[in-house]
This record gives sequence, structure tokens and C-alpha cells, in this order.
Amino acid sequence: MPQPDLVIFDFDGTLVDSEFVAARIEAELITKAGYEITGQELSELYAGLTFKDILLRIEEVSSIPLKASLIDEAEEVVDKRLRAEVRAIEGARSAVAAVAAKRAICSNSRADRVRFMAEKSGLGPLFGEHIYSSLDVVGGKPKPAPDVFLFAARKLDADPAKTFVVEDSVHGIAGAKVAGMRVIGFTGASHSYPGHADVLTEAGAETVIRRWADFPGVLAALTEWSDA
Repeated sequence: MPQPDLVIFDFDGTLVDSEFVAARIEAELITKAGYEITGQELSELYAGLTFKDILLRIEEVSSIPLKASLIDEAEEVVDKRLRAEVRAIEGARSAVAAVAAKRAICSNSRADRVRFMAEKSGLGPLFGEHIYSSLDVVGGKPKPAPDVFLFAARKLDADPAKTFVVEDSVHGIAGAKVAGMRVIGFTGASHSYPGHADVLTEAGAETVIRRWADFPGVLAALTEWSDA
């Protein structure tokens, strides 16, 4: 059976149910700073972006200045909450373990945060050292830029055209597509919303799954199709 060169997984909201935890906290801080927004709205509009980029985009649309100190405040509170609450999404560990190809995580979160969540959720041993943060790519930009995806492909000697990416956000899909990679959308986390699958498809995902149990079959079918 043909195999891809590499399978890259987004992390927050894809492998672990952390996206909505962070979104709730960030939304509360932004609302207190003068721009009213809910965690659900933050997830729908800005999932996949760094908190710094979220603040910059909100400043653009609202003309409300937001202090840079919100970033440090959010990081501290989110870290504390995630250490207590983070868990793998149902079926994620088995789905990743079933991938025979090389595997990596590519995230816009800090590498140390991803690593502690990966260890706490039992996912860490499945990736070893191949956990990459866009914040650590020298000269690179975070998603929706393709930099972290291309960095992972270089590290693992993989052809981007033979690499699959699993993403839950439009911004992540955009970066993967620019990198020349194929994308499977995922909508199985708590922050998912009505129409989420359609949004990911419109962004460029070849197909969208809601359950990790469906992933091995979908990956095999798409890999076969690419070699047809």
C-alpha cells in the first residue's frame, strides 16, 4: 500500500481539545480591554492564529488599542488552565499510531506548551523530537504562512507534494496549501461550529473528518488516489 512521505498534525483543536480553552480565556481578556467578543466568536474568526496576530487583527477592525501585556497575561492563565484540563481528543492517539509514515506536529503555539500538552495527553512518544513551533523557525512567520510546514518537511526529508496535513482552521489550511501539501480538515473538537466543515472545504481541505476513527481509511484512500 502506498504511503505519504510525511503526515503533519496541527495540535490545538486537532489532537488535543485545547483551542476552546484558550479562546475562552483570550476572549475574556479582550472583552475586558474594551472589545466585546465571545470564545466561540474568537474560535470561528481567528482559530489557528497566534494571540499576537489576533490582537493585531482586532485592532485593525475596531481601532481599539490593545496592550501588548495582554499576551503575557494570556500565556500565564492559559498555561495554568491547560496543565489542569488538557486531554487528547477521543481516538487521536490510536489514529496517529496507525500512521506508518513519518509524523510531525506543526503548531503556532510555543514549543514548550505543545510538549507539556503532548506528554500529559500521552501523544508525546508518538512524535519524539518532531514537534515544531512556528515561533522557533528562524526568519519564519506563523501560520497562515507556510514556513513551519516547509521546515518540518526539510527536517524529515519529505516531499511537500507527498505530505498530508491535518488542520482544524482556515489559517492552518492556507499555510499548508501554500506549502504545496494536501490537507484533511478536522472538526471533532469542542470549538467546532455549524458550517465548520464547509468553511474548511472552501479553504482547500480535500475532505473533512469529524471522528479520528475515520482518519486511517481516509488517509489510505487519498494516498491511493494521488498515485492513481
